[in-house]
Amino acid sequence: MRKQPRQARSRATIESLLQAAAHILGERGWDKLTTNAVAELAGVSIGSLYQYFPHKLALVEAVRRRHFDDVLAVLRAATSPRLPRAARIGALVDGMVRVHSRYPAAHRVLLEETPRGSDAAAVHDRFASILHLRYEAFVRANARGAFTREPRVAARVLSAALAGVVHDAAGRGALQSEPLRLELLKLVDSYLCGRPMDSYDRRL
Repeated sequence: MRKQPRQARSRATIESLLQAAAHILGERGWDKLTTNAVAELAGVSIGSLYQYFPHKLALVEAVRRRHFDDVLAVLRAATSPRLPRAARIGALVDGMVRVHSRYPAAHRVLLEETPRGSDAAAVHDRFASILHLRYEAFVRANARGAFTREPRVAARVLSAALAGVVHDAAGRGALQSEPLRLELLKLVDSYLCGRPMDSYDRRL
């Protein structure tokens, strides 16, 4: 972004632009995304758009960062010590479903079609590092019973499993499925209460 919004009106403008960009990205793809189309859908002048974003790649990188921020906010809420364990697991599952339900088609385009800006790798690495730390905190806070797994490894497994199911469901338009939600809740709960796997490891 060329400058950071300081007033409520400016922040509202940024929000409208990011929502419009995510919508068009999902509906039309990267090639059909234009700054004029984003400004028109957002109800913002093209001049106002260029005050904040010099080109469409900058817009898309802002959409990507917004998604990263939303995911990390879910994990922050899901590790709150003020919540009971069941509520924390529910906050994780419901939060991830909610975040990925916003313009689900845009997530696929971001992953598969959109080029990356010069600092995209650094932004992604920073996100991945924080994501792992928060998942590890979630594992440590919610492990129960016979859980004997290494928390750092368990955090990566849980993160990848949840992301895989959610992204697959988003691609199939199945994120709002209540049976899927219940299975995800069971997946997280049972994984964090699992029996030791040593006997299985020796047979594999």
